[in-house]
Amino acid sequence: MSSSIEIGGYTPGVIGRVTELHGVYYHQHWGFGLYFEAKVATELAAFLSRMDPAHDGAWIARADGQVVGSVFIDGRDAHRDGARLRWFITDPTYQGRGLGRRLMTEAVRFCQQAEFPKVYLTTFAGLDAARHLYEQFGFQLIHEAADNHWGTTVVEQQFELVLAENTFS
Repeated sequence: MSSSIEIGGYTPGVIGRVTELHGVYYHQHWGFGLYFEAKVATELAAFLSRMDPAHDGAWIARADGQVVGSVFIDGRDAHRDGARLRWFITDPTYQGRGLGRRLMTEAVRFCQQAEFPKVYLTTFAGLDAARHLYEQFGFQLIHEAADNHWGTTVVEQQFELVLAENTFS
């Protein structure tokens, strides 16, 4: 396992590898199946096809050339609804090494520099380590309800970070 992890932008293969990370992790730990994996692939491909660096961001973590983590900011509607943090994941082999914190730092810093009023994310109950990290960055739970758009019924949660009130650095 490499001790050096680089964070950069898009390179070929990102759609497949980020989809694989999500598909495998959420299948192993939550029983998600084809519906969820296809949803990740379809939505990530659509996002990257229209990505505009003026308001969107992609941070991809690589170790020895292999994608081991990611986070994306969809800022298309940021000034109206807030920027959306999406596809945040780290390979389980690299968890617990500060990689998630590094990725979140890049994403939140981007949102601050873009002067977005807020950033939000959608997740579900039970992802305790991720929730702890979100809360460390100042995200607050603003909505929670059972939902099945993940391909199985979960308690979906929406977290929000109001940037005007937070100065993370």
